[in-house]
Amino acid sequence: MGHDANRAGAQLVLLNLMRLLKGKGIDMHLLLGGGGPLLDEYRAICPVLLWPTLEHAAGAGLTKKVLGKLGVQKRQLAIRQQAVREQLNVDSVDLVLVNTVSSGHWFGQLAIPAKTPVVTFVHELDMSVRIYSKPDELAHLLSRTSELLAVSKATAHYYEHQHGFDPNRITLYTLIDTPSLERNVKVAREQPNIYASMGFPTNALIVGGCGNAEWRKGNDLFITLARQVVGRDMNSTHPAHFVWVGVPPGTLRDDLLLDIRKAGLADRVHLIPPTPDVLRYMSRFDVFVLCSREDPYPLVVFEAGLCHVPVVCFADAGGSPELVEEDGGFVVPYLDLDAMSSRVLNLLHKPELRQTMGKRLGQKILERHPAKQSIETLVTLFDKLTRQ
Repeated sequence: MGHDANRAGAQLVLLNLMRLLKGKGIDMHLLLGGGGPLLDEYRAICPVLLWPTLEHAAGAGLTKKVLGKLGVQKRQLAIRQQAVREQLNVDSVDLVLVNTVSSGHWFGQLAIPAKTPVVTFVHELDMSVRIYSKPDELAHLLSRTSELLAVSKATAHYYEHQHGFDPNRITLYTLIDTPSLERNVKVAREQPNIYASMGFPTNALIVGGCGNAEWRKGNDLFITLARQVVGRDMNSTHPAHFVWVGVPPGTLRDDLLLDIRKAGLADRVHLIPPTPDVLRYMSRFDVFVLCSREDPYPLVVFEAGLCHVPVVCFADAGGSPELVEEDGGFVVPYLDLDAMSSRVLNLLHKPELRQTMGKRLGQKILERHPAKQSIETLVTLFDKLTRQ
């Protein structure tokens, strides 16, 4: 079960997970709360059911309001829930995997039998939990969860201490399809330099960021960081350009562009819309900065590492410091942009250090997160839960 099919970290992890489970001969049926660009890729793996919207069930506008007063909406909701249960054949399902706390909204409406084990894969910390879930829905989901998969130690600690989840039923689990990512990185590097087509000078150094356009991801901090680095590096023979991949058209993009223009950075900071060609940009980053105020264990750090790009991130902002440590880049105090800009400049000025740290980050990813081992761990857990 997933919340939508948008091209973002948790959804891509679910997609990779389902591909590997299919390779193990496991039959699946996917329920999604909404659609998105990954929908066809999900459908290539197994049947996909989209949760019908209330508007489809009970009309819209004035008609919807009138029907609601008459109690028709409530009856339509019950009919919709029953139809979904029947299509999924919920009573005969061996196990339910819930991806992200956002999916708790739909999980709560399915009336999963008490005997059915539930595995919940959490990718969210405090900020995301408040944004993407409701307290009662999350409480119900966690109460029904047989085993919690946590993507990092920071995530496991959060659910244990903030939600009282039994630590004996928490499994640290990160699924990264490293072979596919390595192949995709190789393909990206073989393609023409995308920055040349954007008019970047050949001696430019690229400081990259990647992720959704939202306050939690620190898009605003990325611009402030760029202002500090550019201001402190005026005489460099290798001008630093800052590239953030993943900012769609909208109000936030307009606000960010205004900040960029007012800071005099229009020729140095570049906002790229969401694209499946992320690795074409990332594979030629010189430094990756994770400006997130919160990010449990982001896929983009793995992508950067497999591109041999060192990472600079904040402490106390999620699980990335557990991977970056002292040899895959730098971990700086939370929201300390002075420290972050100093570390970025250090890496920009020392190409050998960049190469050493970037290569080491990639090595650690391959050592700690082999895809085959990850999927075997999950299949073993599924077997254990379904035998109980």
